Amino acid sequence: MKSHFSQLGVVLCAIACGASGLAQASEGAAPPPAPELSIAPEPGAAPLRVQLVGDDVLATQTGKYAGATMISGFVLNVISQWQMPNGASALAQGSLSAVHNDSGQLTSSVSTFARVSGGAHGHAGDSGADPNAQARGGQNIGVNGVSQVTQVAGDRNSGINSALIDFNNSAVTLTTGSANAPSASASNSTGSVKAGISFGGNGVSVALQTPAGLATQTIAPSNGQIAQLLQIAGNNQQVANALQLHLQTQQMPASMLRQLGVLQALQNRR
Repeated sequence: MKSHFSQLGVVLCAIACGASGLAQASEGAAPPPAPELSIAPEPGAAPLRVQLVGDDVLATQTGKYAGATMISGFVLNVISQWQMPNGASALAQGSLSAVHNDSGQLTSSVSTFARVSGGAHGHAGDSGADPNAQARGGQNIGVNGVSQVTQVAGDRNSGINSALIDFNNSAVTLTTGSANAPSASASNSTGSVKAGISFGGNGVSVALQTPAGLATQTIAPSNGQIAQLLQIAGNNQQVANALQLHLQTQQMPASMLRQLGVLQALQNRR
């Protein structure tokens, strides 16, 4: 299981730092050569030529990002929750942390939790579900990187997808849950409300299913994808997906800082 978590950590860092592949912005025939622009030089200086480039070139470029040697570990928190008007609720949450120890080995830990509770029994209409409303199709959307899809058919609903990626060496893991349990699930007596979460070699999967729709979160290392989906077909529903990825960095030694300073000085001399 540790090898799976190590692979997942590399993918998460790649997505967060911009090292994952970027899809081309345009398809079809190659665009015609871009025109060159001439910028007036200073007196005595050689002419400076600038050539515009298209999306097919820009799609392969990356900006500045944190180097792999700077990342010492990460903490991933995921949580999905659903509150229905009859008081029924569904919750699935989990944490995954990985850090390099003093010997350079990667150690990981995981915890998961799922719960379904409350609600009036025997009154299907109290859930706020609308059998005449439909919210579908979002599962077929796939992109590289982070995607957030919200589909709502109803009134007075609240649906939130949030994803936070930051550098925080003091990130806090979720305390509720079973330690070293890679999966958890729960459902009501009729099976109409379900909550589940799973960490594994294929990535992370979170899913809530209710009479008024579903909420999912997926992290797929195979294609570098983080996806959040909300589908609400009802009224007075309160739903939220939240993902927090905290990348932990190691302090750069003084010798490395001096080397970077010398390198920048040499580059400026050019």
